[in-house]
Formats: sequence, structure tokens, C-alpha cells
Amino acid sequence: MRYDVIVKNARIPKGDDTVLTNILVKDEKIAGFIDNLEGIEADTIIDAEGHLTLPGCIDSHTHYMDPGFTHRENFLTGTSGAAVGGVTTIIDMPCCSVPSVRGVAELHNKINAIKDKAIVDYAMWGGVTGEDVRNKKLNIVEEQAAEGVVAFKIYMTPSVPTYPRVTDPEMLEIFRAVAKTGLPVGVHAENFAICDYMVKKFQEEGRMDGPAWAEARMELAEKVAIQLCISYAEETGARFHVVHMSTGIGAKLVKEAKMKGLDVTSETCPHYLTLNYQEHMTKFKQFVKIAPPIRTKKDNEELWQGLQDGSVDFIATDHAPYEIPTEKDAPGMTIWTAFPGIPGTETMVPIIVSEGYNKGRISLSRLVEILSTNAAKHYGLYPKKGTLMIGSDADFTIIDLNKEWVIEKEKMQCLNKYTPFDGMKLKGKVVKTIVRGTLVYDDEKGIVGKPGYGQWIKRQSIQKLDRVIKF
Repeated sequence: MRYDVIVKNARIPKGDDTVLTNILVKDEKIAGFIDNLEGIEADTIIDAEGHLTLPGCIDSHTHYMDPGFTHRENFLTGTSGAAVGGVTTIIDMPCCSVPSVRGVAELHNKINAIKDKAIVDYAMWGGVTGEDVRNKKLNIVEEQAAEGVVAFKIYMTPSVPTYPRVTDPEMLEIFRAVAKTGLPVGVHAENFAICDYMVKKFQEEGRMDGPAWAEARMELAEKVAIQLCISYAEETGARFHVVHMSTGIGAKLVKEAKMKGLDVTSETCPHYLTLNYQEHMTKFKQFVKIAPPIRTKKDNEELWQGLQDGSVDFIATDHAPYEIPTEKDAPGMTIWTAFPGIPGTETMVPIIVSEGYNKGRISLSRLVEILSTNAAKHYGLYPKKGTLMIGSDADFTIIDLNKEWVIEKEKMQCLNKYTPFDGMKLKGKVVKTIVRGTLVYDDEKGIVGKPGYGQWIKRQSIQKLDRVIKF
């Protein structure tokens, strides 16, 4: 039989061990695995050269700003970074586009604007805000769910003007509405009153140093926000997901909720695992200003522990860059007035491989779960995405585990080239990225994928992660 593609010499995970095999691809799907290629033909042969070959990695939390804020990022530059970083599917947020996605018409407006730009595949978050509650428009939740969005995003603190934050009772109403769909509700979990008060207090005191941002938006603001949302999940039966969780105490709260049998999940980001505010907000200032802020070395270690024991379910990035001369480093701009956000998709996989797997913090099986499988299951994309099963999409992230290199901001694909990881030395680099059997990135040739190749992937079904806590 003739196949479309053979990915030969692929070292695929089998539990915490690996197996060297050749992957057969037909009609963009995995068609089989074979040890001996004698007599097997294919139109295209891609040599994985014995490197670790993961199921295509997923960044389930991106803000690619398209359409509307394309001076910050767009779907071509964003998904180009994804390809270089070994990410085969991204899931984009509803808030940072114009109009924001808060209904089916806005969803299709966004799809039409980006469909000719994407290098990798993409799914979509749905949107609902406090304003929608006040205007009695919660019908938009069921309508977007029926159209294939994977989850709903809400903010407890202000985001962009077109996506208002929720008050506590408005959030309760949204939990009730989303619970009916069976989909997760992802919450930016920071207590608005605490953050607002403390920021103003620090400004009045004249604090202008980088670490002031993190100290004002304190750990307690995230802690009490997560506690409130867990209570709402218990009350409504909604699936509460903590997006970009920054604190060790957050992981402990999620763990307790899971042990109570609640559908509570969480993600964290590479910056919360590797950076600390005392050092890095002094060094990078507004170029590592994000919300929630980076925390302490203790939080770094507690979040790694959360990844190990299951209280943190997977990795995402909160990729949200801003224009440097107008929004990050404009004349007279301070730590308080600079916009909060950093790029992340391109560096996610190599950082987790280098600082997690290669340093023994996480096992190979857990690496696969937190970079691929768990996000696919949580958002209803499995087994189309997130696994090396026959019939699954032929998405592969091929990694040279021994390659040492340095992150250089000037070489990144993002439209605005800054990163708090600039100069970071890593061991482990993505050398090939394959989406549905097509090579979209090669370390030697660069980006070889074509804009518009990436497809909109609708939610396949309602799925939940198993509540597993390891002791």
C-alpha cells in the first residue's frame, strides 16, 4: 500500500520509555506504525532521525489579537511562532479582537478574518461578560457552545474595553449558564477590589520599581478569587478552570477541590514555573509585566509539584504581546501604565522540555499529558488531537533532547520581539513540527508551512479529565 507520508525513525513515548518506529500517514491521519519499511512506499518521507516524537503539542490559551489589534500580533505571526515552538494546535481567547467573540456572528467574523493566515490548527474559546448578564443575553452561551467553541472565558479584573469584567453575582449567573452546556468556564482569578486598592496605594506611595507590580497584585488576590470560584462550582455544578494560575497556594486549593469530587482544573505557564518577581521584574521591568504577576521561587517549586501530583493539569502560555514603542516602552511609561502581557507560544515546549523533563522534574508520560493529551481531552478535541493513535490527526512535535541553545528575542516570530526568557539557556529544541502530516517547520529550513493551511477545529465532544491526585 502507498501512503501519503512516512515519518521514519520516530522515537515515540510508550509510558515513561520510548520505542523507535516509523509512522504511516494517510489522508492527514495516523494510519499505522511499522518497524520495517521494506516494500512500503510514500509520496513524502520525513526523517525524525531518532528524536523524541510527541503527539502535537497544544497551547490552549493564546491572545493572537486578530482582527482588531494586529499591531500587537496577528494570526500569521502568532501561528508562525507556534510552528517554530512545536505547537500544532492553539486555542485562541475571545477577548482580544474587534469585535470580541461574544456570539456566533462575532465568532464567524473572527474565523473569516484569520482563516487565510494560520500555519497551524486552531480552536476557539467562547465569550461571555458581565455586560451580557446585565443585558440579559446569556442565550449567547448555548449558541456558541452549539457552534463548537471549547470553553468560556471570564475576567474578574478588567481586560480590554470591549470585554468587561464580571462582578461576583454576574459571575455566578455565568457559572449557572455555562454549567448547562457541560463546557469549562475559564476564569482570570484575581480579586478586583484587592488589586485595584493595592495598586492605587502603591502609586500614592511613589513605588515605581518593577517588583511593585507583583507586590500590589498579591498572592491573596488570586487565593480568594480561586476560593470563590470553587464555591461557585460547588453550588452550580459548573466545571471551573483556573487559567494561568501563578501561585503555589492555588495549586493546593485545586488539589483540595479535586479530592472533594469537584470538577476543578488548572493550567500554569512557563513563566510561573521559571521566573520570580524579585529578580526578573527588577531585570525586565514592564517586559515581564503580566496579570497575574510572576511570583516567588517558592511558588515556582510548588507549581512544579502541582504538575507532578495532578493539581495542575496542563501547560498553556497566555500569549499576549503588546506593541513596544506605544504600549510597553512609550516615553514616560511606568510599571503602572505599561500594558500587561508577554509572548509565550514559541518558547513553551522547549522550556518545559529543558526545565521539566530534562532536569527530572517531570516524567516522560507526564510531559505528554501536560503538553498534549490533557488539554485535548479537557477541551473536547481528543482523540483527534493530543495522542498518537491510529485515526488521530498526524500532528507531531519532534524534539532533539540534547540540543543546547539560547533564546534570542530578535529571532522570534512574534510581531513585537521581546521576552523575559531572552538569554535563557536551554537543553532540548524543537527540530520539526508536523500538522496533519504536513511539515510546517524544520529547524534547518525554517517555517515551511503555508498561511491558510491551519484549520479551525471545532469541539468534538464533551470530555472531562480524570480527577487524579498522586501522593
